[in-house]
Amino acid sequence: MPPNPLPSCRFAIIGAGPAGLMAAEQLAAAGHAVEVFDAMPSVGRKFLMAGKGGMNITHSEPLPDFIARYGARADWLAPLLQDFGPEALRAWIHGLGVDTFIGSSGRVFPTEMKAAPLLRAWLHRLREAGVVFHVRHRWLGWTDSGDLRFSTPEGEVRRNPAATLLALGGASWPQLGSDAAWLPWLAARGVVIEPLQPANCGFDVGWSEHFRARFVGEPLKNVVARCGGPDGRLWQRAGECLISATGIEGGLIYALSAPLRELLRVEGRARLALDLLPDFSAERVATEVAHPRGARSLSSHLQSRLGLKGVKLGLLYECLGKAAMRDPVQLAAAIKALPLELVAPRPIAEAISTAGGIRIEECDANLMLARLPGVFVAGEMLDWEAPTGGYLLTACFATGRAAGQGTLRWLAGR
Repeated sequence: MPPNPLPSCRFAIIGAGPAGLMAAEQLAAAGHAVEVFDAMPSVGRKFLMAGKGGMNITHSEPLPDFIARYGARADWLAPLLQDFGPEALRAWIHGLGVDTFIGSSGRVFPTEMKAAPLLRAWLHRLREAGVVFHVRHRWLGWTDSGDLRFSTPEGEVRRNPAATLLALGGASWPQLGSDAAWLPWLAARGVVIEPLQPANCGFDVGWSEHFRARFVGEPLKNVVARCGGPDGRLWQRAGECLISATGIEGGLIYALSAPLRELLRVEGRARLALDLLPDFSAERVATEVAHPRGARSLSSHLQSRLGLKGVKLGLLYECLGKAAMRDPVQLAAAIKALPLELVAPRPIAEAISTAGGIRIEECDANLMLARLPGVFVAGEMLDWEAPTGGYLLTACFATGRAAGQGTLRWLAGR
C-alpha cells in the first residue's frame, strides 16, 4: 500500500448508519484516524431494522432508470451514483464476503436476506482499519470555541477534529436515532434547511367504524393506483398495499407518497384512484356489472361475475354508498377507478424516510457546508428523497462515499 501523502489527521464522523460508515471507510483507507460517534447503544440500528423483513440493498434496473427515481434531485445525484451505483455497491458487498442475488422484481438482496451479516463484516473491516467507535455519545452541537460536544453516560466530552462529517439521518424512526436534533444547531449557524416531511409513508383516510372493524390489516393485492401531481403529471404504480387502522399504507402507497404529500400541501386534498381489477378492461367490467343478476345479492353477483370479494368489495361499499352501488354505470367506473380521499400523511416518526433537509445548494462539490468550513454532510440529512426498493440505501452509501472523498480533497487542498 503506498504511503499516505498527507499527514495523518483525526476526523469525527457523527452518525453510524450507512452514510457515516462509508465515509469512515474512505478516510481510514487513506491512513487517517477516524472516530465514529453514535447516540445509540450500538451502531447501524436503522440499517438493521430496514433489513428485518429482507435487506433490499439496491436495484438492478438500468442506471438511467435508477437515477430517474430520485425525481427533482436526480441530476444532482447522477454523478455520485455513476461513481458508486448499484453495480459498484454489489461489488463492494461481495468484497465483504457477502453474496447477493436479484429477485423477481429486480430488487437486489444479500443471499441470507439479512442486514446483520453484512454489518458485522463491515464493522470488522473498519475496526481492522483503525476506526474507533463511540456509542451512547449524543451530539450536542458545538462550544463557542468550535469543539464538538457529546453527552455520554459518564458526562459531557468534547473533540476538536481536523474535520467533522455529519450523517445523522432525517427524522423518521426517532427511536433508532434519527430524531433531527441536529436541525436547530445548523439553522442557528445560517444553514438553510427545507422543512422535514414524511416520505415513503402511509396516509389517513377516515374509515367508518364498520369498515375498520372488518378490514384493518387486510392486504389489497393486484391493484393499480393513480394520482395527479400538483404540476399536472399523472403518476401510476401497480402493486399491493394494506388497510391500516387510520388509512392505507404499504409499498404501492409509499411509491406515490411524494406526489400525494405535495397535493395535500398545495391543494389541501388528495385523491387516489384505485383500479381494483387491472386485468379486466373497462368494457368487460361494465358488461359483467350490467349482466342480469336475478335473485342474487349484488355482492354475490360481483363475486360471481368479476371475482370481487373481501376487502375490494368492502372498499366499494365504503367509498360509493348504496345509491352509487345500485347504479351499474357508476359501479363499473368505480371498480376501474375507485376514488379514495386521503386526509393527511402519517406522522414523520412513522415514515420510512424523510423529505427535506439541508439544501443541496448549501454544500460545495465536496459536500462541505459553505457556511461551516470543515463540516461535511451525507445521507438523509440532505434534501433528497427516493422510493423504497433499494434507492434510499444506495444514495446513502453514495453520498457517504462522496463526502468522505470530498473531505480528503479538502484536506489535500489545505
